[in-house]
Amino acid sequence: MDIDEILLDAEDRMDKSVRFLQDTYSRIRTGKASVGLLDGITANAYGTEVPLQQISNLLTPDMRTIAIQPYDKNLIPAIEKAIRISDLDLNPINDGTVVRINIPALTEERRKDIVKLVHKHAEEARQAVRQVRRDANDATKKLEKAHDISEDNMHDTLNDIQKLTDDHISRIDEVMKDKEEEILEI
Repeated sequence: MDIDEILLDAEDRMDKSVRFLQDTYSRIRTGKASVGLLDGITANAYGTEVPLQQISNLLTPDMRTIAIQPYDKNLIPAIEKAIRISDLDLNPINDGTVVRINIPALTEERRKDIVKLVHKHAEEARQAVRQVRRDANDATKKLEKAHDISEDNMHDTLNDIQKLTDDHISRIDEVMKDKEEEILEI
């Protein structure tokens, strides 16, 4: 592995940490209807577990409602069950052709709990980025120890790795701040 490969690998892994955080945040309830809430929910369709996005159209007709329109009406009971047993604490309503979910407004206490969860996920993402930095630093130091690069190259690379880390930590903080504002917005 050379310096360029180390830097590319570190950047790729750090990007994945930020994307994972964004995906995690998309599944956190904010009091606004978002089809992202249903990511990860699967329903039993034709004997196998299938993501809701593959068996239905997901829509948000207004700020407080998610509408799930299955391609096959026979899947409505399975969709309802999948939503009820999820950890989202949502109550689907079946009108025969569409499953509707009304998103209740969040209480102040619940908002604060969700903000704590958002901060916890952000800290986990920061830790993942720092672990990538440690791995990249170790790989760089091994190259220098094996005399594959000079000491100056090693220091330059360690500085580049630190810049990557700082950039990704900043992105994580920005994503966290945006989500926190979205949750606290009334």
